[in-house]
Amino acid sequence: MAPPVLTSVVPTSGPAAGTNPVTLNGSQFTGATAVMFGSAAALSYTVTSPSTITATVPPGTGTVNVTVRTPAGLSNTVAYGYAPAPSLTTIAPSQGPTSGGTGVVLTGTGLTGATAVTFGSTPATSYTVNSATQITAVAPSGTGAVAVTATTVGGTSGPVFFYYLNAPSLLSVSPTQGPASGGTSVVLTGTGLTGATAVTFGSTPATSYTVNSATQITAIAPPGSGSVGCTVTGPGGTSNAVVYAYVGAPTLTALSPAQGPTGAGATVTLTGTGLTTTFAVRFGTTPAAFSVLSDTTATAIAPAGPAGSVTVSVTTSGGTSNSLTYQRVAPPAI
Repeated sequence: MAPPVLTSVVPTSGPAAGTNPVTLNGSQFTGATAVMFGSAAALSYTVTSPSTITATVPPGTGTVNVTVRTPAGLSNTVAYGYAPAPSLTTIAPSQGPTSGGTGVVLTGTGLTGATAVTFGSTPATSYTVNSATQITAVAPSGTGAVAVTATTVGGTSGPVFFYYLNAPSLLSVSPTQGPASGGTSVVLTGTGLTGATAVTFGSTPATSYTVNSATQITAIAPPGSGSVGCTVTGPGGTSNAVVYAYVGAPTLTALSPAQGPTGAGATVTLTGTGLTTTFAVRFGTTPAAFSVLSDTTATAIAPAGPAGSVTVSVTTSGGTSNSLTYQRVAPPAI
């Protein structure tokens, strides 16, 4: 009777802790009296046919020779490798939106041949094993804090944690409008604003911004036109939009009357465009009381001043207008 012959062990590797099943293929297995992994006996084995044995692997390390013994003798050897358990030490970034899609880098050891990367109980959307110490993965959707693990033939690693964050939310922007040239300082109010990575007006980044708290950001509006959606982007995603309007600079076309006394009190009608948001009328550098009648008309009470010409201008949310000349006429001498 010929001794047994081993041709393969499937799979060829497993965890150092053992207890995993393998199949030994070959011939002359009938009556097998021992299955050995190096110097350690299989935890159990069953001769399923003269050419097949199923066995439970004992604990071990490194690469060992597998043998089968029968009353006819000892088989040849086939190599079996004990794979070290993987470990994870860091994940970067460690947070992202609940919608998933964040690319992360997992660092650790024993990551070669990883067969799974999971975020909590959910598989990564995709992953690539870059080396024995690094995996890149795409986070699936999720909520809260989840344990991230990697699985190889050596087992499953201990966890590193990934935190799902909600997108920021905006309630208001103040002021709600400013000049097309930009430069307006606005206050954005909302929730979840900590860690903001971008503030945009339409598709244009804010000139600058400062996160004051989890509920407030101050930003400088960039140049723009029309009405745009202002949004905040953070680790949890991009917020809803609040509307910010770019206002064109006002223009003045006429003053009526264009002259008056040196004393205060004369009513002057200002005609032009873009006057709706007027917040200042000046005669030279002196503010005047005023009333806005329409987008094209306002009235002002001329302040007192010396005889001669003085420039009149209007300031709105869109900026300061061109100037027109108002002539103060001295009363006749007696």
